[in-house]
Amino acid sequence: MTVTQDTLGIGELAELTGVSVRTIRFYCDEGILESRRSAGGHRRFDPVVVEQLNLIRRLRRLGLDLPAITAVLLGERSMDEAIAATRAALDVEFEALAWRRASLSAIEQASPAERAARVDLLAKVVDGRAAHGAIVAFWRSLILAPVSESLAEKFIFSNAPEPPVPPTPSQVVAYAEMATLVADRSLSARLIARSRANVEKVHDEEGLWEGLAEAGSAAYPLILAGRAPEPGKALDLFVDAHASARGVRDTPEFRRELLLSVDADRDPRLGRYWRLSREVTGAAVPVGVLLCWLIDALGDSVSACG
Repeated sequence: MTVTQDTLGIGELAELTGVSVRTIRFYCDEGILESRRSAGGHRRFDPVVVEQLNLIRRLRRLGLDLPAITAVLLGERSMDEAIAATRAALDVEFEALAWRRASLSAIEQASPAERAARVDLLAKVVDGRAAHGAIVAFWRSLILAPVSESLAEKFIFSNAPEPPVPPTPSQVVAYAEMATLVADRSLSARLIARSRANVEKVHDEEGLWEGLAEAGSAAYPLILAGRAPEPGKALDLFVDAHASARGVRDTPEFRRELLLSVDADRDPRLGRYWRLSREVTGAAVPVGVLLCWLIDALGDSVSACG
């Protein structure tokens, strides 16, 4: 485009906008602003650049980075999209800061005898989102049978709670310990072995999960009422779900075999995981507590049968 008298020199542009000459040159070199050269080789700018520079200053004050602003100026992204992306990035940053703040508070609140162990624990789990990823990976590794993605997501949602936002100091400690527990390879190996054995025996995995959910719903009010594990409808639904998925009948012998096959779910480390999950989520009865209650009821049933 031909340079006309309507164009502005870089000094004039700086004076009109309050942006330094050095910064304007930088924006030009980065392709953020468009300039032309006069016959003498000097940069000249269309008057529209005044408003562009003012917009850049406003968006920079709001925290948008230069790539996002450039995309807006070039029409590659709407301002709404750029602002939404920046806000989402800030949400992640604030979440990380809230985790760190709660971690530091948790260390401050620890007794002298506990402090070294707490520092060690929280230094290993410095990011709630990363910890959640590890917990999700642990539970997903246990899904060996073919199931729908929606059912797998429900399983993950039930077993791998999101990190609380913002967390309390006690929740950070609990969540960090949960992440540490699922990092135990011997626990993973035991549960994966259980899952592999089930793949060979269970012919209807989705039907099993649906039946277990029904059994859990029946056990839920009993646990809330403080009832100890006991025979009854909830246990019968639990056993029937396993028997139906395997294509067998509910017999005393099957109950004995089933008790052996689900024993891994009573691992003390999982028991600890579910107690910590309650601290994190505030859930009255986490899914693992339901399962353990039903397994304990099964154990009592087997013992009663001799």
